[in-house]
Amino acid sequence: MKYNFTFLLLLLSFAVFAQEDAWVYFNGKPNAQAFYDNPLIELSQKALDRRTNQNIALDVTDAPLETSYVNQIKASTGITVMAQSKWLNALHIRGTQANINALKGLTFVTKVEFADRTLNSSSKTASTAKPSQIAKKLETAVDYSYGNSANQIQMLNGQVLHQQNYTGAGKTIAVLDAGFPGVDTAQPFENLRNNNRILGGYDYTTRSNNFYAGGDHGTKVLSTMGGYKENALVGTAPNASYYLFITEIVATENPVEESFWVEAAEKADALGVDIITTSLGYFEDRTEPRYNHVYSEMNGTTTFISRGAEIAFNKGILVLASAGNEGTQPENHIGSPADAVSVLAIGSVNATKTRSSSSSIGPSYDGRIKPDVMAQGVSAVVANANGTIGTASGTSFSCPIMAGMAASLWQAFPSKTNKEIRQMILASADRYANPDNNYGYGIPNFGATLSVDSFIAEASFAVYPNPAKNEVSFSFLNENNTASVTIYSILGQKLIEEKINNSNPVLSLQSLQSGLYVYSFDAGTLHKTGKIIKQ
Repeated sequence: MKYNFTFLLLLLSFAVFAQEDAWVYFNGKPNAQAFYDNPLIELSQKALDRRTNQNIALDVTDAPLETSYVNQIKASTGITVMAQSKWLNALHIRGTQANINALKGLTFVTKVEFADRTLNSSSKTASTAKPSQIAKKLETAVDYSYGNSANQIQMLNGQVLHQQNYTGAGKTIAVLDAGFPGVDTAQPFENLRNNNRILGGYDYTTRSNNFYAGGDHGTKVLSTMGGYKENALVGTAPNASYYLFITEIVATENPVEESFWVEAAEKADALGVDIITTSLGYFEDRTEPRYNHVYSEMNGTTTFISRGAEIAFNKGILVLASAGNEGTQPENHIGSPADAVSVLAIGSVNATKTRSSSSSIGPSYDGRIKPDVMAQGVSAVVANANGTIGTASGTSFSCPIMAGMAASLWQAFPSKTNKEIRQMILASADRYANPDNNYGYGIPNFGATLSVDSFIAEASFAVYPNPAKNEVSFSFLNENNTASVTIYSILGQKLIEEKINNSNPVLSLQSLQSGLYVYSFDAGTLHKTGKIIKQ
């Protein structure tokens, strides 16, 4: 009885004093007007220009957190602030369950959400599936045999853009990963260094300005885009500029990494980046199973990181994320932030365009096609921290390969919005007319046929967003800038027939129920058919 009583005391002590992770959300930003009066206190001119170019208005999510609220949380008993998000108007905090729950009494707090869902009043049932043993870094075995990066570019027909000097120049990519050692010294990154294309970075995990640290997973990721070693490795965007952000703690898994990611995405936005690429994913590979996500949360709107990623897209940033390497696991679906609606989730194929068995599949929990598109992720050519050229496998590498090509494409079409670039990538893919949840829309063709001119002709048509909610837009170019659009049911019943023009290319879908439909687009010599998903 003595030992049993002692054990009971230990359990009670653990329950009372155990540290929990949680998010505390605020109910407003009372001093937001100061931001509206002078947006440059938060956003660079480049960030403001991106919004102007894409007709994106500033809103309250752009304003900083209310300082007095943050200070009161920091001063609260037993509370440590780990990260913060102005977009989500929240702090990531750590403390005992009791001390965290005490914050609910503050008048400016709207809700407290524990990372351990069982501690929330409306928690979901935790998954009973065995946690995946694949590290969230998403890489597999590496060998250092000599490689040739031509295939991973030519598979996407990206050499056509490169041959026309579209190599990402003028575009800025933020890489959110686990570390970037060797980028400041290794030869494959010399071209970036010599041309001042590493614009900066930050280590959010240690709050350090030294981002040439951590695990070299990010180094390999960067090399697929920005690396250059003649006859060995050419990245998909060797002339783009880069910010390098460490958000991943290699040794352990903790929900705070999602908050670090959102914080870094907000910084990337403020700096005016065009593209965010991330080879991190969060699902069932937590160090502590109580922090695992469940499939029902892969709906694009639940996890903290996916909500942040969607906001980033709404700020005009193109966001790409690795689909994940869980294809052979009992729970084989894509993770977060790949599940976000507007994020391009990138799966992995081998050199012959066959899907890697480890590449995570869709759909998202709410039934959307995922992954979105595919690129080479099996034996992708990379450089490590020592500058050695070798190969590595995983969606960790198919994602940045795609991100670099997206930067090169956007350079070719600088007036396009992120929504239009996203749709151009999808529409060029080889399974666009018949997507599935293994390959998504397939492998994009960034060169269309043999020249950029033919690609421009093909890319002059786009349908977005797709899936759509209440309306869909048709981007097109033809002689008279008018077109006829007809929407049919899957059974061929004509449901909508309307005329549109370039000044108002929007078609209302409000009369349609959720489901899959077929469109017919006719604009003189330009004829297109395809599918639209009404959400």
